[in-house]
Amino acid sequence: MIEKVFKTTSGKLSVKIPSTLNEVTIGQMIQLQESDALNNLDAISILSGIPIEELQNVKNINDFGVFADAVLSLSHQIKLLYNSDTIPVAITFQTDKDDVVVKVNNNLSVEPAGAFMAASEIIADEINEHIKIHGEENWIEHFNPSLKACCNVLAHYFYCRVTGQKYNEYKAEEFSERIKQLRVTGL
Repeated sequence: MIEKVFKTTSGKLSVKIPSTLNEVTIGQMIQLQESDALNNLDAISILSGIPIEELQNVKNINDFGVFADAVLSLSHQIKLLYNSDTIPVAITFQTDKDDVVVKVNNNLSVEPAGAFMAASEIIADEINEHIKIHGEENWIEHFNPSLKACCNVLAHYFYCRVTGQKYNEYKAEEFSERIKQLRVTGL
């Protein structure tokens, strides 16, 4: 993490952003992906969790230059991650009681039927949206599901295994908030 204290119009503001990809959460990645016309201040807001309105009160815009190399490095790391096919062996979920380590199974069809059906529906919706925007021609070669859809699939996939509860579509959808807290490379 890189931390800097800035002078603002009303005092001081401590801003801390990740310097490596293993410090970035899936939720932050989703926000970065969904942001239109993302500028440096938007990226710093997402990565620090500080509202843009607070960052806009920093007295000297040039002070944000301290984060420039970190943001650039993260963007390169993200590009490498997108081109990676590496699947983790296990994922650790932190709970109030203790950590739950879940082994990743490559065969999703062994999961509860409801989770499999929900994941299939999420993927079909993503494909249909892609075709609607880009057309049917060569859609397979150009299809990249959104991170939000990936997060939702992971929520359905891991809900029962992490919570120990029976599958419930609505609770699995709510579980996506837990997925967003996972580190991108901590998977």
